[in-house]
Amino acid sequence: MNFHKNHWLLFSVICFGFIGLSLIVGILPAIWVQNNSEPMPGAQPMTEIVQRGIDVYVAEGCVACHTQQVRPLEMDAVWGRPSAPGDYAYVTPSSWWAPYAPAVLGSERTGPDLTNVGARQSSDVWQYMHLYNPRSVVPDSVMPAYPWLFDRVTSVPSGKTAVPVPADFAPKDGSLVVPNEKGEALVAYLLSLKQPSLTAAPVTPEPEAAEPAPAGEPASAALPGVAAGPQAAAEQEASEAPATQEQPEAAPAPAATPEPAAPAAAEEPAAPVTAEEPTTPAPPAAEEATTPAAEEAPISWDEELGSATYTAHCAACHQATGQGIPNAFPPLADDPVVTADDPTEHVTTVLHGKQGSTINGVTYGAAMPPFAAQLSDEEIAAVVNHERTSWGNSAPLVTPADVAALRGGGQ
Repeated sequence: MNFHKNHWLLFSVICFGFIGLSLIVGILPAIWVQNNSEPMPGAQPMTEIVQRGIDVYVAEGCVACHTQQVRPLEMDAVWGRPSAPGDYAYVTPSSWWAPYAPAVLGSERTGPDLTNVGARQSSDVWQYMHLYNPRSVVPDSVMPAYPWLFDRVTSVPSGKTAVPVPADFAPKDGSLVVPNEKGEALVAYLLSLKQPSLTAAPVTPEPEAAEPAPAGEPASAALPGVAAGPQAAAEQEASEAPATQEQPEAAPAPAATPEPAAPAAAEEPAAPVTAEEPTTPAPPAAEEATTPAAEEAPISWDEELGSATYTAHCAACHQATGQGIPNAFPPLADDPVVTADDPTEHVTTVLHGKQGSTINGVTYGAAMPPFAAQLSDEEIAAVVNHERTSWGNSAPLVTPADVAALRGGGQ
């Protein structure tokens, strides 16, 4: 082969070599992974409107600024767990003319990762406001507005709800804003982006039938392979103690009554020593019993964790200033639930969510999402304490144990 003289041969080798390497390195492995990846347990197939939404997502160029791949790095933990191939099993080609899966993974994070945005920002009201004008909910956002995904109307059509756009961003002619079909499809797709849990529900094995314990033997000893702990050992010693003490006491029992030494022993402690003992140790003992210093000790909590959790999960709706967004999301500053002496409603709202609340005479239709499945007891206690001590609020604090006690029941 004479590449330096036969330019057709040179360019043919380069062209077909590039195509071959692309197939070997990129295309064929991607096709194999796509065809051999099983959906994650609990993942839901795409509905028709969600499928239309992913088409809008790609067509509007969202993939240029947003990724959907969480790396196994500490800095990515805020976006969710590390991504797995099964997370994309339902991202399939949309038509015969596009025989490849949409490139939703992305490569740039001009905006935040959207892998778990459906759980992180589960309010459709927030999503619509963010698409109509991102500055209406995130003042420093650099994301462009998408007003063509909405219609301006004088009256809200049946079956639709107007987007509560703040006055500074609402149409100047007083018209109302409602999402069109593309806007509804895109928000449906965004809300569907929720990472299924990697931990399946534990299967409780049926208990094996244990052999009956012999008479007089503790029941715990009949379980094979179970080491007796300190409590079981103590119980066993207590059960055996009467048997060992009764045998030696059977003989000397009658001889113990005629001994005259008992009264003499009672006279000896009557010496002045007993009168001096109550004078010195008694007052400190009384003071220790009546001093509730341990009970009244202030609750210690992780302020940094509370601030970080609020920024990641709450600030988008309630704002960093705690003032909320008028007619859309309530303020937390001077909120009667947040500042109440009894934090029960505050904690249960964060755990189990709420919708249709009336606060200071204003009814908020946007749903407050539940965070019981996303945040631990420590994180919820920290963010609740952050809200109860910020923006001029001053209310009693909570502990992770308080959160755990309320976690089991909804509102």
